[in-house]
Amino acid sequence: MAKKKKQEPAEPAEVSAEDASKKQPGTPQAPEPDKPGKKGKKDKKAKKGEEVSPDKMSKKKRKKFFRKELARLQIELVKLQEWIKAQGLKVVVIFEGRDAAGKGGVIKRITQHLNPRICRVVALAAPTEREKTQWYFQRYVPYLPAAGEMVLFDRSWYNRAGVERVMGFCSDHEVAEFFHSCPEFERMLMRSGIILLKYWFSVSDEEQEKRFQSRIHDPTKRWKLSPMDLESRRRWVDYSRAKDEMFAYTDIKQAPWFVVNADSKMRARLNCIRHLLAAIPYKDLTPKPMKLPSRESKSSYVRPPITDQTFVPAVY
Repeated sequence: MAKKKKQEPAEPAEVSAEDASKKQPGTPQAPEPDKPGKKGKKDKKAKKGEEVSPDKMSKKKRKKFFRKELARLQIELVKLQEWIKAQGLKVVVIFEGRDAAGKGGVIKRITQHLNPRICRVVALAAPTEREKTQWYFQRYVPYLPAAGEMVLFDRSWYNRAGVERVMGFCSDHEVAEFFHSCPEFERMLMRSGIILLKYWFSVSDEEQEKRFQSRIHDPTKRWKLSPMDLESRRRWVDYSRAKDEMFAYTDIKQAPWFVVNADSKMRARLNCIRHLLAAIPYKDLTPKPMKLPSRESKSSYVRPPITDQTFVPAVY
């Protein structure tokens, strides 16, 4: 009798990012051969060891892949947070870009599972009349991190080179002074021990229009759209010129600009988070599993009658 051919091992089952660190690798089961007389579906999976590009996946599989990858990266962000705290690092991350470029979306995913005492978001409103009389960078200084902190600026001192300049909220002299002072201000921050990362989210004209239309028609997003956003849309070319000059003056060796292609929200989030994790070397300080102690079994405590308390109506 002829010997049966040895079957090739199948790919291991997919594991969620949350369980990836727990599950031990096992021996994968061999796939069942196609039954005679029936057409077997073509196996679209990559061979073992090969990576499948998300572009070659179906829409459903691509979304699933992005969700798993985001979960994996968010676990790494928690590890980075603990490293920042343990080492007393001071981290500043700046997020800039056109309106509806996705800055808020990536900030939300970064902070989703982090400790707000360690990682905080700064999104300043328009300067007050008093702040307008101060040294331009002064109102940002109080929000800079102390040891063991990471601060995410949802727009920053670069407002002067962007919205303030395009909308005429500052003079040409003030813009020129900003371009002269900003590089040295950032070098000064870095000499003081601050790690500074600057991201520019680049969105196309067509994609911005699509997102603006979504905000107009979605009641949950309408608050995001302001008259200033609509005016910035009209002045697209002016913003482009302002951005180009801003890069020319402030893309310095010590603190370069990193451009994120933001036409795909999910790709932009993953690419930015992955770059952030790679930019700050860290070690895994995850503590050993803790054992939950039992509560005391005997106690003299007696709970007061619940009729003495006011409860939220149980509508649901």
